[in-house]
Amino acid sequence: MRGFALSALHEPPFPARRHAAVELVAGESAGWVVDLGLIDTPAGLRRLAGAHPVELAGRACPDATVADLRLLADLISWLFVMDDACDEDGLGASPTRLAPTVAALLEVLDRHGDPVAPAPTGAGPLAVALDDLCRRARDRRRPALLLRLVSQLREYLLALLWEAANREHRRVPGVAEYVQMRRHTGGARPSFTLTDLAQPHVPGPDRRAEPALAALDALAADLVCWCNDLFSYDKERATGPDAHNLVTTIAGEAGRGEEAALRAAATRFNESLAAYAERDAALAATGDEGVRAFLTTRRNWIRATYDWSRAATRYA
Repeated sequence: MRGFALSALHEPPFPARRHAAVELVAGESAGWVVDLGLIDTPAGLRRLAGAHPVELAGRACPDATVADLRLLADLISWLFVMDDACDEDGLGASPTRLAPTVAALLEVLDRHGDPVAPAPTGAGPLAVALDDLCRRARDRRRPALLLRLVSQLREYLLALLWEAANREHRRVPGVAEYVQMRRHTGGARPSFTLTDLAQPHVPGPDRRAEPALAALDALAADLVCWCNDLFSYDKERATGPDAHNLVTTIAGEAGRGEEAALRAAATRFNESLAAYAERDAALAATGDEGVRAFLTTRRNWIRATYDWSRAATRYA
């Protein structure tokens, strides 16, 4: 379906950019994964290397400092490892199997990167790596963004339990339910926040809470996740039916065949992308420096996901 996605999805109307330090950070981030024990098998390392997490980070955050790029790349690597553990290694086969790991990771998040807290003991390397990410985010001394990051990672973990319950009961959610939960299971929102952390300016709390900006943020997450769904659908279908894909939920709810569901998912993406561009332009015309930085990070993420998805072997 990679060919279908390439032909059916409209190219995002935003410039493609790439950080100059991608190759440098790729080596450092791969070392972090190995040193913390997140992956300890050659097959696992090959799987992560094929995902090119630093390539995605470098396209999403092209103007960051090397340290901020590295933090985003490490978060994306952590999310890929967590997703693979749930989707491919069986951790997410049922809520009862996943719950102890989620509880241990939530305990890490409750510390908010406390620099004097002892190293976490539950959930193994996943918890140690998550604790490291939170400590490094705390070191940036921007508490509002740290609180948002922790909240969004908590939502991500709890949403994984929803996925696990669906797998256990072989349940395909409805489209509206899926769209809402995919904003959390996709890991886009904490990734957006770390990209905001790399910007010197962000919208203040009053502006950030405005409905127009909040709606645009949700739509950006949708576009990132739906693009991922369309590029990954073929791989997911080959390894067995997966209820957690926009194409699958459309097919199940509307009683459509695969081809019609694929077309409907692509149409949803394309129409939403056009609506996004219109809303983005309207906000850019009246926004201050913080709003413009916010808009830049979301544009970069939408474009980065599209470009990265075309090349990453993760979905081949």
